[in-house]
Amino acid sequence: MKIVVIQGPNLNMLGIREKNIYGPMKLEDIHAQMKGFADQNKLEIEFFQSNLEGEIVDRIQECLGDADGIIINPAAYTHTSIAIRDALSAVQIPTIEVHLSNIHQREEFRHKSLIAPVCAGQIMGMGPFGYHLAMIGIMQLLSEVSAFKQARQAQKKTQEQA
Repeated sequence: MKIVVIQGPNLNMLGIREKNIYGPMKLEDIHAQMKGFADQNKLEIEFFQSNLEGEIVDRIQECLGDADGIIINPAAYTHTSIAIRDALSAVQIPTIEVHLSNIHQREEFRHKSLIAPVCAGQIMGMGPFGYHLAMIGIMQLLSEVSAFKQARQAQKKTQEQA
């Protein structure tokens, strides 16, 4: 199974910017922890970060046929990007949205996510641990999808033999 982790604008500044909100960990440290967890669970994992909306849309589209799951922190684009929402909707890949901070405890303009309605789930306010929770969640989702596909194939095979 392959999981693609997509990080939005300014997340490359983690560990430097607003430590009181985002904490002291750098993005590389979060990715290293995720990589360790992926290795332990025999998952392929790939990381992508961009400050540019179009690059994020391109990367989501590239996941089609290449990735089994997406973990995305769209950062500020959470509240503004119909393009990212449409890309996720188009590829139909199980996706979990992650935010380090609790967006509902922040400024009012951050309370609404345009991305969440096209995701299987949303994790927020747990700091870097939210990415670990997202890894567990995406593994569970992919396991359920796999089981459903196997059951469907078995049912189809039984119907063909009848």
